[in-house]
Amino acid sequence: MRNENQLLPLKKDISSIAVIGPLADSQQDIEGSWVMEGKPSEAVTVLEGIRNKLGTGVRVEYAKGPDIKRDIPSFFEALMPGPKAPPQTPAQAEEAFNKAVDAARRSDVAVLVLGELANMSGEGASWASLDLPGKQQQLLEAVAATGKPVVLVLISGRHLNLSWAAEYVPAILEAWYPGTQGGNAIADLLFGDANPGGKLPVTWPRNVGQVPIYYAHNLTHMPETSRGFVSRYWDGLSSPLFPFGYGLSYTKFAFSSLQLTQPQVKLGQTLKVSVDVENTGSRAGDEVVQLYIHQQAGSASRPVRELKGFERITLAPGEKRTVHFSLGKEELSFWSPQEKKWVEEPENFDLWIGEDSTATLHTTFKINP
Repeated sequence: MRNENQLLPLKKDISSIAVIGPLADSQQDIEGSWVMEGKPSEAVTVLEGIRNKLGTGVRVEYAKGPDIKRDIPSFFEALMPGPKAPPQTPAQAEEAFNKAVDAARRSDVAVLVLGELANMSGEGASWASLDLPGKQQQLLEAVAATGKPVVLVLISGRHLNLSWAAEYVPAILEAWYPGTQGGNAIADLLFGDANPGGKLPVTWPRNVGQVPIYYAHNLTHMPETSRGFVSRYWDGLSSPLFPFGYGLSYTKFAFSSLQLTQPQVKLGQTLKVSVDVENTGSRAGDEVVQLYIHQQAGSASRPVRELKGFERITLAPGEKRTVHFSLGKEELSFWSPQEKKWVEEPENFDLWIGEDSTATLHTTFKINP
């Protein structure tokens, strides 16, 4: 993912690449938590995936950097298989930090694999902070300061604070805990042999002060100020860093011709919706077409947007396809706290279709009694 409208893959004709970070060559951590019966020895790390991809023609230098430490052990640490390495001393951590930065300076591109250890996610593993644990943020900033192109691969079980990275790092790939073949899959994405098409299943906050944050909030959860813009904090924006449903690829998509079979239906009837989606880029790719609605009024306060339909499609360059959705009683009803049951109400609705929860292609419809 990234703030720009499109990503570009890494070139395979580079002469050298630095793969940096405490999670770059960890078989255990790429599999994630709750893998007690797994076989970490069979897992492919990001470092191995990149080496498999590039072969011997490109110099791939690995630098682990400082270890990630937990001051308080988690529930999972005692259950994780394999021997436990002795902790780094402060002097060893500083030396590893400097070696990682030097490796970036010697290379054409730096791929930083940062995030959370597998035992940092799961029961008894909550965090009071969303910052990258340990010295990872300092390492990321130091590598970026070398002036070399940087790609950040995030291995994690939750959203972390990427506010600085979103501004200064050209490309960010959220891999979560990708599993046994994760390293090969990540390499396929980084070098363009696969086109990323994933979408965020969460709203990504700018910092921990925004949590809990979600796209389907009510109007009262995001009040407008007298100056006419939405603001909840005096020291930052209320909007998320990345919205629910967000995700970029190596191509672009355009949405048009949003149509309804009819602008009004009766209670219990089904409304048909269609939209044209076109791949306007130069590569084949996947898009997840997302439909959101908002009931403008009613017996209870309704969320500003609710996802009511989505469909993944694959389009060749220049290909256009019409995508169809149906909105019936199941999609248009909500649980009434007053009546203690699912209700569908005659009311006016907004409808949006697009690539994430901030979609702007809009129309309205009405449900009549």
